[in-house]
Amino acid sequence: MQFKLTSSRLTVIVALFLVLADNISFFKHVTQVYELSISNLGFLISLGVFLASVITLFVTLLSSRYTLKPLLIALVLIASLTNYFMNTYNVILDESMIQNAVETNINESMDLINLKLLGYLFFLGVIPSFIIYRLPVAYGSFKKEVWGKVKSIGIALILIAVILFAFNRFYTSFFREHKPLRYYTNPTFCLYSAGKYVYNSFYQKETTLKQIGLDAKKIESSSRKLTIVVVGEAARANRFSLNGYERPTNPLLQKEDIINFSNLYSCGTSTAISVPCMFSGLERKNYTDKEAKARENVIDVLKRSGTSILWRDNNSDSKGVALRVDYQDYKTSQNNTLCEDECRDEGMLVGLQEYVNAQKGDIVIVLHQMGNHGPAYYKRYPKAFEKFTPTCQTNQVEKCSAEEIGNAYDNAILYTDYFLSKTITFLKQNDQNFQTAMIYMADHGESLGEKGLYLHGIPYFMAPDEQTHVGALMWFGAKSKERINTQAIAQKASQEYSHDNLFHTILGVMGIQTALYDPTKDILIYQQK
Repeated sequence: MQFKLTSSRLTVIVALFLVLADNISFFKHVTQVYELSISNLGFLISLGVFLASVITLFVTLLSSRYTLKPLLIALVLIASLTNYFMNTYNVILDESMIQNAVETNINESMDLINLKLLGYLFFLGVIPSFIIYRLPVAYGSFKKEVWGKVKSIGIALILIAVILFAFNRFYTSFFREHKPLRYYTNPTFCLYSAGKYVYNSFYQKETTLKQIGLDAKKIESSSRKLTIVVVGEAARANRFSLNGYERPTNPLLQKEDIINFSNLYSCGTSTAISVPCMFSGLERKNYTDKEAKARENVIDVLKRSGTSILWRDNNSDSKGVALRVDYQDYKTSQNNTLCEDECRDEGMLVGLQEYVNAQKGDIVIVLHQMGNHGPAYYKRYPKAFEKFTPTCQTNQVEKCSAEEIGNAYDNAILYTDYFLSKTITFLKQNDQNFQTAMIYMADHGESLGEKGLYLHGIPYFMAPDEQTHVGALMWFGAKSKERINTQAIAQKASQEYSHDNLFHTILGVMGIQTALYDPTKDILIYQQK
């Protein structure tokens, strides 16, 4: 007689497998708070039983005889990938990370694929999935199946209740004081985050795009304005020699008359959040992705005032900011003439003069960099910029030494220095005809292994300084200096600023009059007439 498992037993077995094989990161972080000792051992074991009971409850409620195996296989595959990213990069797959993953293009995703990831997927995902698929399951009659579900749900709920009661003192602190620990549960928190992302993104009533700045108009000026806004990528402030870093990562910018903002913080820890936030005017404390997508941004306000707008993107995309203005994808060799192993940021400057010459009135150009996008930092710069060696020559940064990772990252900063210098040179060539300006702000920072963290995307409230303290600077041409008091700005450049200031600073530098503009949030100081 062939041995068959009941659906309830199969569910429990898979739940226990997920807890034991795919929650290494969770228990590692738990034992950093609740040390592994005799007094804590019962609680630590109870956490595993508690998590297995929750997974069992989830699967039992959502499955039927036709969906049980597909659901279990999906959980095992998802958990294997989540396990890899949490163990390797010490990241949390929250809603913003899910959004970042969904909005990342295929080229950026390829940087994350390696043999280690495939190993996790094969041994912890594919093989268990095949076993689940092949295992015979005895479902029985409809009545028996329903009764089995009721028993499984009842036992799971009783176990959860008993655990909470027996270890009440531990769980009180676990839920109230150590909330971030729950973010490491796998695959429960990832699934919760994915559900939240889907709900916030798609389950909403039809809304008309909210127009803002309907009163926007230009302040009369004798000369046209040309501003380039450079959106940096993953460039943390403490790797800029402009901010006191011991390595010369900004040799060209240090020769320019720039104003460096050494104390500027990002709106988020991922591109998907920071880029729309910095242009939205909502400010970090009020920002939601749903609201940002339902309203116009500063780029729309500029366009309404009659300003010509061009967005050139060498990153994934504009994250919805440039939907209603001229947009050019520079991740492709069809537009970018400087593509080797990948398309370079400086390619966004090619042909830009022809665009400027064809416009009438004021112009704002946004250049969205590939910058220091990880984990393959060694790809982010031409070989000529490999000044700091040895470098990490793989996307598996955890295999490299801290020195090798730092060297590759610093070389990418060095290339950004070159790119910004070339942008300033381009503006200088237009200084006779325009009030020229360049504003550079990185979207977020980057962890390079500090405290075991890599890349970015940690929830903001618990994110380290490396992921929120970003590089930022400005340059102004001769005609702009007649209107902008650069000396006064330089004197307060070390004050704390954030992405919240960008909305008002762009309106100010372009001389746009609107009730939206708050001069107290404009970083710039203007000459007294």
